[in-house]
Amino acid sequence: MSAVIHHFVVHQFAINEQQELTLIPKSNCFDVSHDIEELAQQINHAFNTKPGKGVGGFIEQAGSDSDTEDETRSLNAGEFKSMLSNMLTNPEDFVAFSIKSCELLKKSLIEMGAVETGFVIFSHYEFLATKYLMITMLNTKEHVEINRELELTRSDHLDLAKMQLAVRIDLTQLEINPEQNRYISFIKGRMGRKVSDFFMHFIGCEELVDVKQQNKQLLSNVDEFLATEQLDPAEKIQHREVVADYYKEKLEQGEDIQIKELAEKLPVESDRDFYQFNQQSETPLEENFQADRGALKTLAKFSGQGGGVSISFDRKLYGERVSYDPGSDTLMIKGIPPNLKDQLLKS
Repeated sequence: MSAVIHHFVVHQFAINEQQELTLIPKSNCFDVSHDIEELAQQINHAFNTKPGKGVGGFIEQAGSDSDTEDETRSLNAGEFKSMLSNMLTNPEDFVAFSIKSCELLKKSLIEMGAVETGFVIFSHYEFLATKYLMITMLNTKEHVEINRELELTRSDHLDLAKMQLAVRIDLTQLEINPEQNRYISFIKGRMGRKVSDFFMHFIGCEELVDVKQQNKQLLSNVDEFLATEQLDPAEKIQHREVVADYYKEKLEQGEDIQIKELAEKLPVESDRDFYQFNQQSETPLEENFQADRGALKTLAKFSGQGGGVSISFDRKLYGERVSYDPGSDTLMIKGIPPNLKDQLLKS
């Protein structure tokens, strides 16, 4: 299912001859063509597949006892939020909104002592009856191509694989349920630094949900829930595969994990389903949160490393070709992979 693109514009941050960060704005939006629709969907897909995202909302106005950094972020929140509100009221001002936003981002970059260059893309679109605003900064990567005359040509392409600075605002959620503060999602982590240093400061966002931790806790809760049920190993594997299929579906559609929805796919024992099991835990999961692609690997495999040893194998092999003796802390593997066996025999 394709997205409906309302506005799409690109500006650029570059370093001028005086070695200063400068904004090169575009004066108008792109016409919505097939290429623009495809690019917008690729950007949205790249964002959805990025692991380790955070979720939150705009920071409330700081009080008198707030520190300087909180006050600055609060002011930024008020400024960006006001600009966003004006744009949504007057969509024809989208280009002006995007340029003012870039100026605010430039100010934030300077305040944070950071130098980031690249193309800043503003994409206002609708997907599955939900309206979004995506803001991302991307660089280009040179590609070598061969034309019909078998000559080599060079061209620059947006490097979506290295998307690190991006924020997506669920405009529908912001309008309907702003009090839940779950309408802003952003990419986290880059070389030990948080992207929040740049983009969260820019829009004045406060992280309220650690998506990666929520996914990790969900898988742990699923394991604990299945352990309490009277299920044989094959049934447990089957139910984990159901969870994995659910994850794949949500990742492909760019939708959130819904705990109630997932509970309907898992077994019910003694009138208690997974939703009730979660509610009764010490730290219940959020009702909904973004799916993390890394969780799929955990559902499909056992893996671990340490002390110079790295092991990974499919969960369905446990109890068949792979067994563990906790008494002696020994892992037994029957049927060594041929390439590993060959190395061992030659050692």
